[in-house]
Amino acid sequence: MITYILKRLMGMIPLLLGIITISFIVIHLAPGKPTALQEAMNPKVTLQARQQLEKLYGLDKPLHTQYGQWLKMSLRFDFGRSFIDGRKVMEKIRERLPLTLFINIASLFIIFTFGILIGLKSASKPGSFFDTSAAVLTFICFAAPGFWLALLLKDLLGIRLHLLPVSGVNSLDFEYFSFGAKILDIAKHLALPIFISSVSGLAAISRYTRQNILEVLKQPFIRAARAKGLSPNFVLIKHALPNALLPIITILGLSIPGLLGGSVIFESIFALPGIGRLFYEAVMARDYPMIMAELSIGAVLTLLGNMAADIGYALADPRIRYRK
Repeated sequence: MITYILKRLMGMIPLLLGIITISFIVIHLAPGKPTALQEAMNPKVTLQARQQLEKLYGLDKPLHTQYGQWLKMSLRFDFGRSFIDGRKVMEKIRERLPLTLFINIASLFIIFTFGILIGLKSASKPGSFFDTSAAVLTFICFAAPGFWLALLLKDLLGIRLHLLPVSGVNSLDFEYFSFGAKILDIAKHLALPIFISSVSGLAAISRYTRQNILEVLKQPFIRAARAKGLSPNFVLIKHALPNALLPIITILGLSIPGLLGGSVIFESIFALPGIGRLFYEAVMARDYPMIMAELSIGAVLTLLGNMAADIGYALADPRIRYRK
């Protein structure tokens, strides 16, 4: 297994290089320049001033020279300085990363814990009231666009009912709260973002789990286990669930890179200072160093997610082993 992991990690290097190279070219060929914001704020800016701005950002050099410089810096985990405020890119990412990680880890926990439990319950009694109700709710949640649902809940729970805050991480007078009140205040602010981040994934996982378990329950070894007199719950959890986990593990691995993309939506809607909102602001401002840093992080997460799914196969199914 260790040899397999090392080979996969070595194989990621050329693939990662190809991804970031294409991303670098596409970003620089896209319409708009990082200097456009400064030029828009001062319509009378001269040609000489524009050239000085491009020289300041290093945009006056050929594209291959810019790429070579960026690649050398990124190998040292130095993604340069932001065009927006001149701060180091990694410093800005480190400031905002904890919030995004917390929300997405909490969302993944909710998705896979409650999704599998709902799927198990539905598969244990197909066609029951619980199964039908769960199917209707999950299909509605899966079909509802996340941004639309977020705006509806903000209006209902935040503006009309005043039950939950609609933006930010804490209240204005947060520093005067007691420790318990601070925890409760943060929980209220993050309740809606975590729910929005979880709802579609929860619906999908519950349906996948239900369908996979129903397929496994038709297998001969399940009938043999029942013939031995084992309880239905024991057969369901001990024998059916492990064999139904492989597709779920695939979805888990592919969900890891999706964390960044989903964060862009709900962090922008709820005004959360995470890396998703940071990426959105960078795209709007054509902040090349920040965009490339976050795209590189997304590429690494994608490759690691695929490898984690393959390793999860071996852990879930003893018949799968990677020896070569």
